[in-house]
Amino acid sequence: MTIKVEILNPKAKKILNDLADLNLISISEVKEDKFMEVVKRIRSKAKENKLPLSEITKEVEKTKNIDIYS
Repeated sequence: MTIKVEILNPKAKKILNDLADLNLISISEVKEDKFMEVVKRIRSKAKENKLPLSEITKEVEKTKNIDIYS
């Protein structure tokens, strides 16, 4: 079983380390995923700056009308 614990008080870390020393639990640090940090930041910005559907439609129509063969 895996549980994610956020330590708020330094005393709790000592208690957890003591439990690990008694072989009652094992502790491993989880490496933060930089990609997910970027995704979260982009999503939060997207919530703040919503484009109206009319603006999106206008951009799509402009792109569709570009003649790529000229």
